[in-house]
Amino acid sequence: MFEIYNSADFEKAYTYTGTDLGVTWSKEQTTFRLWAPTADSVIINLYESGEPEKNDKIGSVSMSRDVQGTWTATKTGDLNGIYYTYLVHVEDQDVEACDPYARTTGVNGYRAMIMDLRSTDPEGWDQDKDPNFGKAITDAVIYELHVRDLSMNEASGIQNKGKFLGLAETGTKNPDGLSTGLDYIKELGVTHIHLLPVYDYGFTDESLPLPQYNWGYDPVNFNTPEGSFSTDPHHGATRVSEMKQMIKTLHDNGLSVVMDVVYNHVYDGPEFCFNKIVPGYFSRINAEGIWSNGSICGNDTASERNMVRKYLVDSVCYWADEYHIDGFRFDLVGLIDVQTMNEITTEVHKKHPNVIFYGEGWDMPTELTKQDIELAIQPNSTKMPAFSFFNDTIRDLLRGKIQVHDAPGYINGAPTSKEILNACFMGMPTWAAEPYQCINYVSCHDNHTLFDRIALTAPDASEADRIRMNRLAAAFSILSQGVPFFHAGEEMLRTKPDGDGGFDENSYRSSDEVNAIRWENLSKPEHSKTINYYRGLIAFRKAHNALRNQYRKDVFNSVQMIPFRNHQVVLFRVLDGTQEIFLIFNASSEAVSVDLPTGNWDLMIHDDMAGTDSIAQKAGKVEVAPISATVLTRACD
Repeated sequence: MFEIYNSADFEKAYTYTGTDLGVTWSKEQTTFRLWAPTADSVIINLYESGEPEKNDKIGSVSMSRDVQGTWTATKTGDLNGIYYTYLVHVEDQDVEACDPYARTTGVNGYRAMIMDLRSTDPEGWDQDKDPNFGKAITDAVIYELHVRDLSMNEASGIQNKGKFLGLAETGTKNPDGLSTGLDYIKELGVTHIHLLPVYDYGFTDESLPLPQYNWGYDPVNFNTPEGSFSTDPHHGATRVSEMKQMIKTLHDNGLSVVMDVVYNHVYDGPEFCFNKIVPGYFSRINAEGIWSNGSICGNDTASERNMVRKYLVDSVCYWADEYHIDGFRFDLVGLIDVQTMNEITTEVHKKHPNVIFYGEGWDMPTELTKQDIELAIQPNSTKMPAFSFFNDTIRDLLRGKIQVHDAPGYINGAPTSKEILNACFMGMPTWAAEPYQCINYVSCHDNHTLFDRIALTAPDASEADRIRMNRLAAAFSILSQGVPFFHAGEEMLRTKPDGDGGFDENSYRSSDEVNAIRWENLSKPEHSKTINYYRGLIAFRKAHNALRNQYRKDVFNSVQMIPFRNHQVVLFRVLDGTQEIFLIFNASSEAVSVDLPTGNWDLMIHDDMAGTDSIAQKAGKVEVAPISATVLTRACD
């Protein structure tokens, strides 16, 4: 039957274009609309609570078949706080499912809840806005963070451990009185906090006092906040109000919020509510009943189907509208089609032109349900002008090929093509249409942390040299054209030991002991020095427009690679208005002497120091420390 979904006749007859799918609540009445074209009948079950094990049904409402495959019903009275499910008779059986458009749910996401959304708004929500509104994506510095990682360590000083509200706490300190949590992030100078999934996901039992740890790449209810981050997962409104409070506090502190979204697959394909209501429609399943598995999670989303595409567009627009989300990071976006992604960016930008979009444009095998569908992979960047992609070119160049754990990269002495280094610094890897489409990074939640990777690829290096490698990777990626992005804790030499003498490269459900940010490390000299170095790099980037060009034409006009005899040393000159910037990256284990262009230069970044204040004046030559970056500026003649 899955082939029927792909026909032009089915799409024409059953593509609903209205904006009222789900629940429309008022004090006087609540209207329900569900898309279920293959159903024979639909009943709404109403419940007192969101507890799936409780037999507390308080009524039911029959739905009537309506236009374009939808069913509708209206019930009078104020249903705010009432939970509901759909009982759908389809393919000769009754299935009970959560509403795919549920705005919130009870514990563990089984029952949707009818809700007055305005009652969950924090004070001042109607005036809340992106603190970085009007800036280009290349002005962003993105900090990737898991809500729970921030606060679970005892030294965090945070009261609401593992919760949305923990990220909203200010004034928190470690035992030595150093800022932690939100204050620390603000002081670091980043502009955007990228939150790993915060929608309702599987695996984690929200009812437990200390739920199991999980990164959250297991979607269950796409439009509902995750209950384990709430102080009360049993009451659907709490997770909504607390997530909004977190976002409002971040905005008030100058930080934009990026939401990590996983539309390419679901936690359990057959049990996903959309697939239960319209059997198999949401996923790519061939005529033999085989589920496509490019995601390596058991199912792939059929974004090329009209009502799946509409669902994805509606969902992203909802998060931008209702939660004031400032950016979206798409997991495995290469499994979603170009048309869907362009519709998402276009629709969101109609109301929110500031919202940024980026994702993983890897080319992965998937079995499409229609012909002539183009996927959102890196080489299609020219066809997706409002979307940016993770730059694995610069990642692998600097730290080594990700698939080989002990493969070194530029930062630890591997022979490296200066041509590719130049292309990466200029934001022009072969696949990128424009520099703004490059999200430059050397670490994220996936794979080993940067410092663990360095330990694996440079086992004989001293700790001091490994720290130098960490700083060199940061300098190159943060100062390159494009958009800098780094994993929370990279700047404090974050490590994830596995307990057996090695390192955890996939800590998606490891313990808090492995994943939590260790705030006591702020007090260690080698860690604090590296943190200050990152702060200085970020401040320097913000101070120079020419490091943040969006377009190739501007890069060609302002950036030049300078030849140098040592294959481990690369030099760049950047024209920044009335200033010139001279950048030197030295990956060799020896100091090098570099001739400077004529004039007097201010030394701004050198060895373990970085910032916007001159360290010293230089002319003629400059000595560049081993495994380090040196950056100088001067007024143009």
